[in-house]
Amino acid sequence: MADVIIYTKAYCPYCVRAKSLLDQKQVAYQEVKIDEQPERRAEMIEKANGRSTVPQIFIGTTHIGGCDDMFALHAADKLDSLLTA
Repeated sequence: MADVIIYTKAYCPYCVRAKSLLDQKQVAYQEVKIDEQPERRAEMIEKANGRSTVPQIFIGTTHIGGCDDMFALHAADKLDSLLTA
């Protein structure tokens, strides 16, 4: 199972939706709450090639983007293969 890191903020409906999909798939993930750890926001932006919105989701070393990007991978039956790589 690939390591999953998700950068989030409290009260972000997209973050909740993304985490919910990962929970449904029983995927463990590391959540980085950038509102509680603001020093990690710059890290997220750098790793996400300048994207500053949350969530930003990484599977292994692959940046898959945000919530909509993850759901698009799921709809295309490509998410599970990334998660199990």
